Amino acid sequence: MSRTEISEAPTIHTSRFVQRTVAWIPLLVLPALALTLKLSLPPWAFMWLLAGAIFLGCKWQTLWDALLEGQRTRPAISAAYLFAWPGMDADAFLDSRREVTAPGVQDWLWAIGKTLLGAALFWGAARIAVQASPLVAGWLGMIGLIFLLHFGSFHLLALLWQSAGVDAQPIMQSPHRAESLSEFWGARWNLGFRRLTHDLVFAPLRKHVGMTGGMLGAFLVSGLIHDLVISLPAGASYGLPTSYFLVQGLGVMTERSRIGKRLGLGRGLPGRLFLAAISTFPVPILFHRPFVENVILPFMRAAGAL
Repeated sequence: MSRTEISEAPTIHTSRFVQRTVAWIPLLVLPALALTLKLSLPPWAFMWLLAGAIFLGCKWQTLWDALLEGQRTRPAISAAYLFAWPGMDADAFLDSRREVTAPGVQDWLWAIGKTLLGAALFWGAARIAVQASPLVAGWLGMIGLIFLLHFGSFHLLALLWQSAGVDAQPIMQSPHRAESLSEFWGARWNLGFRRLTHDLVFAPLRKHVGMTGGMLGAFLVSGLIHDLVISLPAGASYGLPTSYFLVQGLGVMTERSRIGKRLGLGRGLPGRLFLAAISTFPVPILFHRPFVENVILPFMRAAGAL
């Protein structure tokens, strides 16, 4: 080995180390800063702050990776991706060369309808139900919030970006059409989060522990993140959200097993029934009662919903 080769090797190694460090700094620092404010904020405000910190840290990861891979963009577009788009598809969002079909009237009406449904549940149905059962009101509020944000407002935002020529696909891809648990989590529900866990958890783990290990690892990390933004603000029931996602991972394993294939759990009516049973029935351990009572209901009162 020549003297030149010896002197260049550490430079290359240092460069890669610095690049990866820059990628991880926001994801480590922002949630840590949010945690320092836990005792000085209402639980619902801390939940949103912590979720936003994790979200921005993850967004930076995907943006930085895209830039390292040679994606060229303007600072304004990078800022728009970070702060004005909930998806994690940096390559698609930043690539100005992609052809994007302008959304039609039906797309706009569908997105507006889901937004209005969410608002009606959050500010209307929950207010009616609260006298009979605050817990039911809390659940109506959560369902309304999911429709208002994930299904409605985020869909409208995707249509706005598409109208501007940006390839921004809705993060919810008709999850009601899924015929299997694998399709639901892998191709239809919250594709932003799915993209993140796939790229940062599943893909690296698969190289070392195989497909099943990578998949279970991705569900485990998903559960831990949800525990952070659900159980920590609620101050109770730690581990239940993680348990929910582990159940989903075991469900996917069952679906793909020999018995699951014989029973047809990955398609048709059996697949839909299995999907409904595994994803829906355990939801109360994901959004557990302390979270509803200590975080969601106070947030709804602060937002004028109750």
